[in-house]
Amino acid sequence: MRSFLCRSMLACPTPVGVTFNPRAADPLFKNFHRAIRAVLALGLMLGASSVLAASVVTIIPKPQQMSVSDGHFVLDARTRIRAPHDKRGIEIANFLRAQILQQNGIRLRDSATGDDHRIVLQIDPAITGDEAYRLQITTQGIRITAAQDRGLFWGVQSLRQLLPLKSAAQVELPLVDIHDQPAFGYRGTMLDVSRHFYPVAFVKKQLDLLSYYKINTFHWHLTDDQGWRIEIKKYPRLTQVGAWRTEADGRRYGGFYTQAQIRDVVDYARQRNIMIIPEIEMPGHSTAALAAYPELSCTRQPLKVSTTWGVLKDIYCVGDDSTFTFLQNVIDEVIVLFPSPYVHIGGDEVPKDRWKVCASCQALMHAQGLKDEEGLQSYFIKRMHRYLESRGKTLIGWDEILEGGADKTAVIEVWRGDAEGNKALANGNRIINASPYYLDTAMAKLGTATMYRLDPAASFAAHRDQVLGAEAPLWSEYADPLNAETRLYPRLQAFAESLWTAGQRDDANYADFQRRLQAHYPQLDKLRVAYGAAESNVVDYTVALNAQRNGWQLRARHGLDGISNHYTVNGGEPDARSPGFLDSVDIRRPGIVKVAPYRDGRAYDHPQTFTLIGQLALGKPIRLGAPPKAPYNVATDQALLDGVLGGTDAEGGAWLGWQGTDMDATIDLGQPTSIHSIDARFLQDSESWILLPKRVLFSVSDDGQHWTTWHDGKLTADPEDIHASVRTVHFANPRSAKARYVRIDAVRYGALPPQHPGVGHEAWLFADEILIH
Repeated sequence: MRSFLCRSMLACPTPVGVTFNPRAADPLFKNFHRAIRAVLALGLMLGASSVLAASVVTIIPKPQQMSVSDGHFVLDARTRIRAPHDKRGIEIANFLRAQILQQNGIRLRDSATGDDHRIVLQIDPAITGDEAYRLQITTQGIRITAAQDRGLFWGVQSLRQLLPLKSAAQVELPLVDIHDQPAFGYRGTMLDVSRHFYPVAFVKKQLDLLSYYKINTFHWHLTDDQGWRIEIKKYPRLTQVGAWRTEADGRRYGGFYTQAQIRDVVDYARQRNIMIIPEIEMPGHSTAALAAYPELSCTRQPLKVSTTWGVLKDIYCVGDDSTFTFLQNVIDEVIVLFPSPYVHIGGDEVPKDRWKVCASCQALMHAQGLKDEEGLQSYFIKRMHRYLESRGKTLIGWDEILEGGADKTAVIEVWRGDAEGNKALANGNRIINASPYYLDTAMAKLGTATMYRLDPAASFAAHRDQVLGAEAPLWSEYADPLNAETRLYPRLQAFAESLWTAGQRDDANYADFQRRLQAHYPQLDKLRVAYGAAESNVVDYTVALNAQRNGWQLRARHGLDGISNHYTVNGGEPDARSPGFLDSVDIRRPGIVKVAPYRDGRAYDHPQTFTLIGQLALGKPIRLGAPPKAPYNVATDQALLDGVLGGTDAEGGAWLGWQGTDMDATIDLGQPTSIHSIDARFLQDSESWILLPKRVLFSVSDDGQHWTTWHDGKLTADPEDIHASVRTVHFANPRSAKARYVRIDAVRYGALPPQHPGVGHEAWLFADEILIH
């Protein structure tokens, strides 16, 4: 999983639009009242009638320039559409006609002449900008003009946002004069369909929404370690084998898009002004392909499609020409399906372990006079770059393709921050800035307000012309068709406006955006979009020990209105018919509790599981020799004795973490107690620098001063094992013995070894529960 790099960015000024009705705004920012006072003052200056007229305009992204007049245009069955007679003009007119019929129930017909009571779509070379348009609504009619059909379509989308959400014989539209064009030409979203597969219907639904908000690029991440999702006729095993994986529970999971489906989706996007860029990962993140054709790896050993996330060591073998023959043949089929001038080849997170011990790779390195394996990566990327160039395509790659040197004509997608962006710019490359916009980032770290205020070019002012724009990627380790939309929206609306306007992103402008966003939620509800909250998760679940009631309490903290929580206590999957609660519910006995959020009768996320277990030390006093380290110290010390077992997710909230110190926990059972067994649970997650302790000791005492060691055991932590797992250190007393105090000492792993990416840094030690029976 690619990490998220977030930083504050300063905005640059741009023309502002009209004011708004402040009472409709959602106060989700720090200086809201100050912004409201400024808006009210501006409203008094403009006059009450203009403020009221402007308040009905809720277009996202906000137009660069707009004036609003009193009055309205009546759209009804008498209204006609006149458009250019070329293929695209007819297509745009048909699109608008279909949308008005669907949303308002009004059927419009064509008109060849006249302007009265008509919607006129017109190409006007005098308008400057490929995507620029002018939208004029008067009492007599509607006119959209643009220099190119791209701008004409965006004008249609703005008109759609002015239509009321009702079916009627006639509807009223406000009188506006809009001059509009985007600040950035590249406004993109990436969807990772490898780790989780998204059906065609879901993809098309997102294309509809992206187009509605004038996002013009869809980056389709089609291959990775966890699945190959595009049919390649020359290599059928890529989808026969590489598109499927066997999950831990034995399920066969996966899917792929046929070439016919891809052509359909690409054309669907084209009609909506969206360019689709395919990504075929190379040379790393290629396990799914190597599982299908292991002869393409350096070891040539059988592999399985990965069921876990992370960076895997088996990659395409750079030393064999057959690798390039394969990839070039794949590219030849891909470029026929995607008319985009770009092909994304990934190029990120490429471990060189296999290349270092591969005879053909080392021979190539010496034959080419390369210094090291980084030079081999550069050789690989440049060779694919030349091939794409020969096919009339421009290569896009993640910023690692700069390692060892990259051709300046390649486009660099920056995900590791400003330093990598500046390195690319200094090399003469154009860039797409993705680093601040990762949609798989927790809402607490990247809410709508933060997304709105980011400027993709703020850190690169000296090379502004080389910044194509930005992209908001959704990596799918923990996102799938059930919960992806809660991560996409409303953050994508904020992203769309930020990239379109590049304007002042102060509190007043954000309040105006929030006012307009509120008006869009009914449309999203109508479209069955499972959008999330603006600044927090849809819901956060926690379980706390409730000693007074001899059990636990399951709690829900809501970030979105209308959520109901449905749960089970027997390990079964909850549904809308399961028992529900609003804020909290008591759980009386140990067991497996599952809880899921529902809204409007449908699940908003997968169930969250809590395993509750009874034991002698529940809620007993505990003293830690060294406190856990931030940020893994949010839970109280009592988290080690609350009877709630943590899973393999280090961020799940059940784990406490130590770095640079050992764990030393002393428990007071209150009185001498018969003890039959002691268990302590630790997490191994090498990808997150979390390793098992080297040694664990269990000791007991009657007075807290004099101790008897019952268990002293060594553990073996494998830093190369990327699979997250929980290890329980267990001690069973051969005969019951009494003690009042129990102490657990866990000796940390220490510095990460040379083969680990974090070499030299201290490993974390994670513990979540001490069980005494």
